[in-house]
Amino acid sequence: MIKINNDIFDRLSAEARTSPRGRKNYNYHTYAADPLQRLLNAMEPGTYVRPHKHEDPDKREVFIAFRGKICVVEFDDTGNITDHTILDWADGNPAVEIAERTYHTVISLKTGSVAYEIKDGPYDPADDKHFATWAPAEGSPESQAYLNTIILKLRFRIE
Repeated sequence: MIKINNDIFDRLSAEARTSPRGRKNYNYHTYAADPLQRLLNAMEPGTYVRPHKHEDPDKREVFIAFRGKICVVEFDDTGNITDHTILDWADGNPAVEIAERTYHTVISLKTGSVAYEIKDGPYDPADDKHFATWAPAEGSPESQAYLNTIILKLRFRIE
């Protein structure tokens, strides 16, 4: 039995707070070829996940917010925001599924946020994510300004 509980959320959140990327993953799938990839992702406000999509091979992705607040944003092929939702278990909006071939990003809106991610496998880093050319690379000087632009455009409040 795989147990998912507050103890692991607390540990991952503590690691995310001290991580240079502001997030920490914990995989439940045991091998990269697993047809169902499952992981916890602890994310802190300010972490930047470059918009990307999963295609060739096509993969769906599910986000379930177990703790905190996480915004999932979808984009068209030129970078315009087409949809978004704030995942918050306490507010009755805990999950979303992203269709294959859809550009998306996730934004932590509250410290200690933890999401459970489920994605079609297998995982191959060579073709897992197709990054949006219109969005800056993770770690680039422009990435935080781009993240702040999305936050301002959607009028988020960071807690």
